[in-house]
Amino acid sequence: MSSDQLADPRIEAFLHTKEVVVLAMARHDGAPAATPMWFLHEAGALYMISVDDTWKVKALHRDPRVSVVAETTDSDGAIRGVVVTGHAQFLEDSGERRSLADRFLAKYHPRLERLWAGRTMPANRVMFRISPSHVRCWGL
Repeated sequence: MSSDQLADPRIEAFLHTKEVVVLAMARHDGAPAATPMWFLHEAGALYMISVDDTWKVKALHRDPRVSVVAETTDSDGAIRGVVVTGHAQFLEDSGERRSLADRFLAKYHPRLERLWAGRTMPANRVMFRISPSHVRCWGL
């Protein structure tokens, strides 16, 4: 099944149940790479935070094309999931980014506060928005 929007109520409800998604991108040599990520979602985008000098951040600066996968298998064996294909864009410090950081803190409380040693996003963190070009779901 295909849907053009993250705003599809089935997709929003499914993503609301997920703490971790898998972010896929291209390494410097073009090889595929995937990593689990905490995330936020809203009708038009996904958001993620990382440490600024990691391989994944360098990869996204070099090539912002990404895929994000969330999947689960229900107790009856039914498989449900979502794949979002799009582009990552880094967010500069702004009211929007601070508001999103607060939402991350609420979603991942108290774990994120421990990682950040407080309620303020550390200076060595970056936040990026994934704007979808295609969204596909199944079993929802």
